[in-house]
Amino acid sequence: MTELSDKGMAIRTRVLGAAHVTRAEAQKTPFDQPFQALITDAAWGHVWARDTISLRERSMMTIALLAGLGNDAELMLHLRSIPNTGASRDDVMEALLHVAIYAGVPRANHAIKIAKDIFAEQDQKEEQA
Repeated sequence: MTELSDKGMAIRTRVLGAAHVTRAEAQKTPFDQPFQALITDAAWGHVWARDTISLRERSMMTIALLAGLGNDAELMLHLRSIPNTGASRDDVMEALLHVAIYAGVPRANHAIKIAKDIFAEQDQKEEQA
């Protein structure tokens, strides 16, 4: 691994959690290895690791962009990771209000439903712990 890959893997693990990254790495194949290396280096090593804005701010922007583009699977992943970024549920709502204005009410409405389901799932796990 390169220094960039190491930095990317560290921030990816910090944001998404060790369990997720371990699972993703275990499922990596020779076919998708180049893609995994690309996202680790580019998304996590180049962008998420920058210190110009906080992980909280990056999280909110990422959630808004994913919701606005309708990328539900990635949106779910990033909604689940907000405890690791410092973003709050109120922050998520603020991001999704922007989605409603700039990307459309149907996109925001759908993303809010996804967020509510994920937050209810997290609350249930917390209550059982």
